[in-house]
Amino acid sequence: MGRLLGRIIVGFVLCLICFIAYSSQIFIIWPWYGHELSVQLLYLLAPFNVLIGMLLWNYALCVRTDPGSVPDSWVPDTNSGDGYEVKRLTGGPRFCRTCEKYKPPRAHHCRQCGRCVLRMDHHCPWVNNCVGHFNYGHFLRFLFYVDLACSYHLAMVTRRVFYWMDPRYWEQPTSMELVFTILNYTACIPVILSVGIFSIYHFYCLLGNTTTIEGWEKDKVARLVRHGKISEIKFPYNLGARRNIASVLGDNPLLWCWPTVPPGTGLKYQLAESNESQPLPSWPPQDPTDEQYQDHTFTLPKSPWTYENGALNPDLRPSSGTRSHPSNNGLRQRGSPLHLALPPYHPDYDASTYVERESGFSSDSASEDEDHVSDQSKWGVKVRRGSEGYEVPSIDREGLLHKYIQSQANERGRYQRYIPEPDTPSDDGEEDDIPLAQNLGGLSPEQEA
Repeated sequence: MGRLLGRIIVGFVLCLICFIAYSSQIFIIWPWYGHELSVQLLYLLAPFNVLIGMLLWNYALCVRTDPGSVPDSWVPDTNSGDGYEVKRLTGGPRFCRTCEKYKPPRAHHCRQCGRCVLRMDHHCPWVNNCVGHFNYGHFLRFLFYVDLACSYHLAMVTRRVFYWMDPRYWEQPTSMELVFTILNYTACIPVILSVGIFSIYHFYCLLGNTTTIEGWEKDKVARLVRHGKISEIKFPYNLGARRNIASVLGDNPLLWCWPTVPPGTGLKYQLAESNESQPLPSWPPQDPTDEQYQDHTFTLPKSPWTYENGALNPDLRPSSGTRSHPSNNGLRQRGSPLHLALPPYHPDYDASTYVERESGFSSDSASEDEDHVSDQSKWGVKVRRGSEGYEVPSIDREGLLHKYIQSQANERGRYQRYIPEPDTPSDDGEEDDIPLAQNLGGLSPEQEA
């Protein structure tokens, strides 16, 4: 969420609170008491304004208070007795690759804030801030005072409406009072319904010392237990109702409704007591049937043409196997002249049913199917596109070298060729026996003697 949009939402919330709080007093209650200040009016409006003041105070603290971030130098102490959360796959301390920091227990990375938040509950757009360790108490008190203030507001306005309907004190409301009464009901009833349901959920989480994220994890664990995949596991941070509330709102019950600094640093939390023989397992527990948590040892497959987890694709066939024309210089299966041979790496390949060609794996026939196009380079190397990628069979290197030399030799102007003259037949067969020197000098053997 952008900074400007967040500020607009916070401004809208403040305007809604002020409208419900002060329009009812100015345009509904004040005319009811005859526009005069009295003790009865003070008794009615003083508690309501105290609730509104506490509501605005806790809302401001929730917006302005930093929920807590991980210090740059913090490293989990794995040798201490304090609990620390580990990764599900490796078992090592949790590490945020975005922030490049270790994650303390119950900390999570917030994409809206761009950092890891201590004891993160959720990112609330209505306060334009994350709800974490240092402002979770302010957030709970804000919800609590919203419920009380809206309930008091509805009771106060409803009493005024009943007074209008009382036949003993019949007094026709003015148009201004009627309009603002309808507007106050329209604004307050949806607020108390939505915030009330939200408050009930968070008060329930407070009794169990659970955040919203951990509530999702507990639901997943309960589902795994119902399906019989894992045994029942106790939530490690549940200390009991009294201690759970004290861990958020403080040890003094008289100050639970007053804004206070939450106890602790947010880097470690007290764990529930467990038997030494049965220590608390890691939280959240992993699903034993989930493939991403199973131990996969990577082994390089023997063949580059693999399928799924190292197996061969049984449906792999030559792309032009069913519609190609017979060729004399390719691999052909005996008894099926219209089908190309299976590749040697296919499970159904049998060397006894195939014959090897004499010169490279090149075919003059092209596939008639547009989905199985065979690309042939200028050296006659056959390339087939199958379901698992491109297949390039082995080539005849001697044949390629011969074609390359022949193509270079046939290029005009590249080489000067020597073409010997053909031998002319002689008229007298005896001249073939005469030495070359004698033949050139024109001397007979008798003359030389």
